[in-house]
Amino acid sequence: MALLFAPAPKRLADDGAKTARATVVETDDSSLQLHGLLEFGTQHLKVKLADGRIVPAENELRAQMELDKKFSPGDSALVVIPAKGVADGVAIVARDHWRLGWACGLFAAFCALLCMFGGWTGAKALFSFAFSCLAVWKLLIPLVLSGWHASTVSFLVVAVLTGVIMYLVAGWTRKAFSAFAGSMLGVVASLGLAHLVARAMHVNGATMPYAQQLLYSGFSFLNLQDVFIGAIVLASSGAVMDLGMDIAAGICEVRRHNPSLGFRELFLSGLRMGRAVVGTMTTTLLLAYSGGYLTLLMVFAAQGTRPDDFVNSTLVSAEVVKTLVGSFGLVLVAPFTALVSAAVFSSAPHARED
Repeated sequence: MALLFAPAPKRLADDGAKTARATVVETDDSSLQLHGLLEFGTQHLKVKLADGRIVPAENELRAQMELDKKFSPGDSALVVIPAKGVADGVAIVARDHWRLGWACGLFAAFCALLCMFGGWTGAKALFSFAFSCLAVWKLLIPLVLSGWHASTVSFLVVAVLTGVIMYLVAGWTRKAFSAFAGSMLGVVASLGLAHLVARAMHVNGATMPYAQQLLYSGFSFLNLQDVFIGAIVLASSGAVMDLGMDIAAGICEVRRHNPSLGFRELFLSGLRMGRAVVGTMTTTLLLAYSGGYLTLLMVFAAQGTRPDDFVNSTLVSAEVVKTLVGSFGLVLVAPFTALVSAAVFSSAPHARED
């Protein structure tokens, strides 16, 4: 609740403008010019506001496919209304398509499915999902924008998220403690390795989307390399938590069914579980990161770029660092969690989780 009502990141400029939903009634493409595959110019619209008024609007196309949008009659648009309101004959800005309805519907379906499948545990997982979103938006981002050390803040936020998620899902139990401790040891290893490799490979973090725009928006004091390292820790933490809980839960079940097992047997069982899971988890990271840069890899393939050329490029090197550092932490969390779980459960006088 505290995060929910905490102030959002401070805006650089506040002109008092508001956004609203409007329906596109009419479009005029006469001012658009075609440059190759891209269009450039102003699309003139007439949109219907919620109060029934039909007002002119403008949609600027800049020949940038990733940013441009084009409206058709009947589309729902997100429009910007000036602080002084809509003046007669003055066009408002059509910023983008209205997607909030579909997003809310999809999220509601996800919540229903999670609660139906997971029951009370699913409801707690949903709470941890919401808490994670708030922690990133209301805690991590404002602190980094205020000048705090990005990788340190990311590590602390990941530690808080890991603790909340583990103890919410597993309760105040030995299983939750083992999963938390093993996961955090893996995160610490990833953080240290990320600092070392990012500096050794001269990855400056400018490959992240909108990094240069962020610097020129009044945040030139930011260390993009440190932000990049924090992003690695944050991005790989989910897979690390998953693997840590898998091994801790497995050792908990083994101990429950055979209370006579000691530290060595439990530790070896945890290692075998880790070997079975690590292979697929590291591939998951590889596919997740490479999927985000699939078009870049297609360009290299179409141009016939040799592997030694594109692996040395700044963009691919940044993805290599993300993938390998995240995979290192993922592989290390398996023996760490097995070690902690074996020590915790072998010292328990009985086989209960708590």
